Amino acid sequence: MKNIPPESIKLLVSTVQELSLTRDLDTVMKIVRTAARNLTGADGATFVLRDGDKCYYADEDAIAPLWKGSRFPMSACISGWAMLNRQPAVIEDIYADSRIPADAYKPTFVKSLAMVPIRTIDPIGAIGNYWAIQRMPTEEEVWLLQSLADITAVTIENVYVYAELEQRVKDRTRQLEAINQDLETFSYTVSHDLRAPLRTVTSFTSILLEDHAQHLSDEGKRIATKIVDGGKSMAALIDRLLLFFKNDKKELLKVLVPMSAIVTELTSDIKMQERNRDIEFLIHDLPNAQGDIILITEVWANLISNAVKYTRGKLKTLIEIGAEETYQQLVYYVKDNGAGFDMENYDKLFGVFQRLHASKEFEGTGVGLASVQRIITRHGGKVWANAKINEGAMFYFSLPAYRRPVIQSKKHL
Repeated sequence: MKNIPPESIKLLVSTVQELSLTRDLDTVMKIVRTAARNLTGADGATFVLRDGDKCYYADEDAIAPLWKGSRFPMSACISGWAMLNRQPAVIEDIYADSRIPADAYKPTFVKSLAMVPIRTIDPIGAIGNYWAIQRMPTEEEVWLLQSLADITAVTIENVYVYAELEQRVKDRTRQLEAINQDLETFSYTVSHDLRAPLRTVTSFTSILLEDHAQHLSDEGKRIATKIVDGGKSMAALIDRLLLFFKNDKKELLKVLVPMSAIVTELTSDIKMQERNRDIEFLIHDLPNAQGDIILITEVWANLISNAVKYTRGKLKTLIEIGAEETYQQLVYYVKDNGAGFDMENYDKLFGVFQRLHASKEFEGTGVGLASVQRIITRHGGKVWANAKINEGAMFYFSLPAYRRPVIQSKKHL
């Protein structure tokens, strides 16, 4: 196309860039109607959408009101003609063209116009330019206007696709939230309701052992003891499950968490409790982080106690605790020289009730690591691990890096 001013090409390119970032139809119309006027120096521009068998004049940018908000039959307006015939309509004198409903134009300033369809295959709308003086729109002006319409067609399709995808995500999110809510309500109710009958079984079995042991055989005593132990394990599982759901609903009260102090206190308590074991804690510098101090303490307690538990078979237990800091995140880790696990079962590691070791080897409820993952996820971080069987495991969790606010000193003049 010849004789197109460089500034018009530059404006068309910038309009394309602007439309590429647009995610709603109102913004598309605002950008296009303004660009249409500026590209051709028109006195007015209108954005028309096809609405069934009618033309809907959805938006306009003009020196005086046109038809914004009005609907006309496709067969009774020039925008309808451009859409039905899938080609531009270029009119020098609107009152000399039979396609123009003259009565509709008399109250307006329009003397000449150019109308182009938005998408030539199955048009979805039209863009019109109007002039207050009688003039013949040039071939270059029509080309610019049609190029803008073609770009607009692609943008509108993208907007519809984006809106559909966004709605699907919202619908899917609502479904998942409803499923999770039902699951949590069910689990909480079941766990809560199990407490009373479980307490009854455990209590009466304990009474049987204490008050009627002389009437029981050795096998009977063994079975009764198993019942009591199983009841206690079940009660511990219920407590962990209730805590798991409680933590997920707890509002985060973020403060500056003193990581080193928390780890030092936890490891000191463990060394007191495990006085008969040879346990060495190697604790590196641990930068502070922003978080809920109660929940972050539970994360450390779970990871450190797991390291202590799974090193029980070692003559010498070595547990290393440290951190790595980048500009964007803090990564903390707990490394042990214990039983480790098979990485082929990694997918089960952070699932509720999922355990990678038999209860005969190591006690547990299968809730701790799931709780750790939920807490860290709520804080905007991640949890992961590496391990080798009989060589130990290393658990990591990340948190967003804490940045101290910069306080600028005031200069006294």
